[in-house]
Amino acid sequence: MLTRLLNFLDASPVNFFAVKNIIAELEAAGYRRFDVHQPLGKVAAGDKFYATKNDSSVFAFHIGQQPLADAGFHLLCAHADSPTFRIKPAAEMTCEGGIVKLNTEVYGGPIMSTWFDRPLTIAGRVILRGTDAFAPQTVLIHVRRPLLQISNLAIHFNRQVNDGVKLSKQKDVLPLLGIVTDELERGNLLMNIIVEEVNRQRTDAVTADDILDFDLYLADTQPACTFGVHDEFISSGRLDDLSMCFAGLEALLNISNPKVQSSAQSTEFNVLTPATTAVLAIFDNEETGSQTKQGAASPFLASLLKRIALSQSGTEEAFYQAVERAFMVSADNAHAWHPNYSEKYDPTNHPMLGGGPVIKFNAAQKYASDAASAAVFAELCRQAGVPCQRFVNHSDVAGGSTLGNILASSLPLRGVDMGNPILAMHSCRETGTVADHLYAVRVFCEFFK
Repeated sequence: MLTRLLNFLDASPVNFFAVKNIIAELEAAGYRRFDVHQPLGKVAAGDKFYATKNDSSVFAFHIGQQPLADAGFHLLCAHADSPTFRIKPAAEMTCEGGIVKLNTEVYGGPIMSTWFDRPLTIAGRVILRGTDAFAPQTVLIHVRRPLLQISNLAIHFNRQVNDGVKLSKQKDVLPLLGIVTDELERGNLLMNIIVEEVNRQRTDAVTADDILDFDLYLADTQPACTFGVHDEFISSGRLDDLSMCFAGLEALLNISNPKVQSSAQSTEFNVLTPATTAVLAIFDNEETGSQTKQGAASPFLASLLKRIALSQSGTEEAFYQAVERAFMVSADNAHAWHPNYSEKYDPTNHPMLGGGPVIKFNAAQKYASDAASAAVFAELCRQAGVPCQRFVNHSDVAGGSTLGNILASSLPLRGVDMGNPILAMHSCRETGTVADHLYAVRVFCEFFK
């Protein structure tokens, strides 16, 4: 299971690839694509299907033995995006000596200094001209070699660098791409790479004129790995929140494929059709506020659930009954206690690495958890034989928000915000533990079964 997680992280440098890889796993497990432009048709117990939005979010459904109106649904949601840098249009900036850097903008809230002096690459989607202006073609590209680097200024020019430096998003974090060696390359270095990567996947060659636009981002090239005396830690980019996406996927697949191991003890669940409909919702754009058609604030998931309820009962009332009977787990990683900065944490509620899933609370309601919903999740952990922790912010330190309450603003779901404890959240590389990943899969299996 750990190898599968590391491979998934390496193969998912950006949201589009994460969704592509999740879909491949779903289809291998017998899930069929639901074309949202077409009628859903009759839905029966045991049906498995998925729908996508923008190629960057995916929603999978395993229909339960009981109709939604009678049993509701069990929803596990996470997000596929992570903080990074987006390449701007007309990005090439040629400097003295023919050195080319790329113009970028910050996506989300990365710890920018962690992106310096490491080999980077680009990944994302490229939009090609099609036969219909309203239906262009989409190709995903991931340059699988070191291509760029954001280089630091030498300490000799900035003696205060170790005292803290305020970084300019427009000046300091622009990556080096290469050196122009031919006038034909001037202004075309990036486009040449894009064309080359697109043509690797096609039998009919395209040219720069065929490329209408792109959504391309920077990504670390160093593979995910374990470290520590006992290989107990996981080091990777995008643990927040791809590790939760993959744990949820493992649990969903385990419903109908009990060969998927669900714990460190290799316990297997043998459930063919769940009593309650299981839903895995992987959203996009959580790192920028979720206010998009593919984000948690979108009505897209609600419309899918309503179509399922109508298919089963023929009445809209069934949908509203399902929402009231449903339970949501908003799975987004939590802050682990950092041994070098204990003063930043609440004195009595600071989760430890390896200590199990974390229920997140906030008096200002930035998280969906309350005592009643937290009690449900804690009991699921107990039944799964998994330890459970709590996180509350230090009262003098402002915290972040996540999917739960944003989703609940359009679907008034009972639910809990939780996540695995990690260090260096929003760093280019974050740190978690093997044990916590296995714990999460185990309790998610308990939730779905």
